[in-house]
Amino acid sequence: EAWLQHFHPDHAQLPPALCLFDATWHPGVIGLVASRIKDRVHRPTIAFAPAATDGRELRGSARSIPGLHLRDALAAVDARHPGWILKFGGHAMAAGLSLQRQHFDQFVAAFAEVVRERVDPAWLEALLYSDGTLADDDCDLALACALRAGGPWGQGFPEPLFDGEFQIESARLLGTRHLALKLRCCQSARVFEAVHFGAFTGQLPSGRWHYAYQVQVDEWRNQHRLRLLIRQALPVLAATAS
Repeated sequence: EAWLQHFHPDHAQLPPALCLFDATWHPGVIGLVASRIKDRVHRPTIAFAPAATDGRELRGSARSIPGLHLRDALAAVDARHPGWILKFGGHAMAAGLSLQRQHFDQFVAAFAEVVRERVDPAWLEALLYSDGTLADDDCDLALACALRAGGPWGQGFPEPLFDGEFQIESARLLGTRHLALKLRCCQSARVFEAVHFGAFTGQLPSGRWHYAYQVQVDEWRNQHRLRLLIRQALPVLAATAS
């Protein structure tokens, strides 16, 4: 988690795929690391950790983006460079592999080459699909409960996502990285409570924002209330907010 807090790459300079290695990572967490980074940069990502104390072998966990079959990409690297990959397996969106440490740098270049051949550059642009603007009358605890009961949500069956413009009434810090917000809908006077995880950049936000959000049930001390879970945020420029 601490490593991810300091990971702020320049998207324009990113290769088509990322391979990351840290000698302090444990093999049990590299799947989570790969998934988090993939979500952040929208690139196929492999996170590697030492597989043994001698450091000669690495264990990798890979996560992909729509359009790239991850296991097929690893098979292509293995076919071109026999012996680098000790073993691998998986499916379109996730895979695991073992790699000789001495071939790590070569593998990074070879994997990026295979991904570049198979991925349309447009696929590397993260797209956020919204179910549209939610009317105030429809945004309530009953809807949040219905959506929770409608799961489980996941790959190929995403949880509904809505968007709209809001004025920030108040913002405070939760922990060291998260934001607790009170948002007034720009189409009415109604105020919603919201949370935006991992969004604190050193200054509390203010003004008018366009948010993509999910409607959730917030449970606290046997109380149930509506909460908006912010997934994406864009400031509304003053020229367009009038």
